Amino acid sequence: MHRRAFITMVGGSVVAAPLAAGAQQAGKVPRIGLLTLRSGSGPREEAFRQGLRDLGYVPGRDIVIEERYAAGGLDRSRELLAELMRLKVEIIVTGGPVATRSAKGATDSIPIVMAQDSDPVGNGFVASLARPGGNVTGLSALYTEIDGKRLELLTEVVPRLSRVAVFGNSSEPGNARALRETERAAEALAVQLQYLDVRGPKDIETAFQAARQGRAGAVLMLFGPVLPLHQLAVIAIKSRLPVMSASTEAVEAGGLVSYGVSVTDLFRRAATYVDKILKGAKPADLPVEQPSKFELVINLKTAKALGLTIPQSILLRADQVIE
Repeated sequence: MHRRAFITMVGGSVVAAPLAAGAQQAGKVPRIGLLTLRSGSGPREEAFRQGLRDLGYVPGRDIVIEERYAAGGLDRSRELLAELMRLKVEIIVTGGPVATRSAKGATDSIPIVMAQDSDPVGNGFVASLARPGGNVTGLSALYTEIDGKRLELLTEVVPRLSRVAVFGNSSEPGNARALRETERAAEALAVQLQYLDVRGPKDIETAFQAARQGRAGAVLMLFGPVLPLHQLAVIAIKSRLPVMSASTEAVEAGGLVSYGVSVTDLFRRAATYVDKILKGAKPADLPVEQPSKFELVINLKTAKALGLTIPQSILLRADQVIE
């Protein structure tokens, strides 16, 4: 069953100007760089392209999108940024804080649009949400501010939960703050945490083994590296450990529950920033958007595989239940 979910943006939302994409100088085709830490194009990238179409642009005809996928991490993202700059892109759109940090380190003149970021101010990308300053603006996903809420929801989903393994990435911008928020919530909920560093796919199985040895009753995923979601879900079920993540995609791939913003919607909204900048706006003057509505998604197939009965009160609050 599905419930229509949407995100209302606050904090100075950017409304697309009524001018069509044809307002660009005749004969000039803008070139946009899109850098994500993924292995290839997916729903997020398509949402960005659709956002441009909604604003009157036709990708490949009156705007060129140079998509690059830095699944190798920071070093790979730097290589791809150098490539995008050689192509003389007019704007760089980044899909996450690692990509944004690389872009900000590479240029202080090319506008950078964050399609999503866990903590733009804390990560040092903008001076403030209302007045970013510099060449970076975009959208905040508020990941670090709602990890405590995720832990609270996890204790409602899994009865008598007393120990939780927290999977994070110590090299990820915002990880330390997210962990602090989670620790504060854990103290209030009388839950013990076991932090495990997961920097990439090779660490997944070892982390689940450590969680089992530590007698964890569930796993909480902090915002971190791009992981193979199906592999994550398979190991979680094999380990008999429910997983709470920030990503709807993780639940669609077989995870149990997620709570967070719609990332595909953030990528779609990133197109409005590109449109504004192409029409003359400066990133320093475009406030960073913040989401005010979040999605709770539950996979009942996974719950059944884990032998869990999801409380009716949680199902009624869910925006999407996968059966």
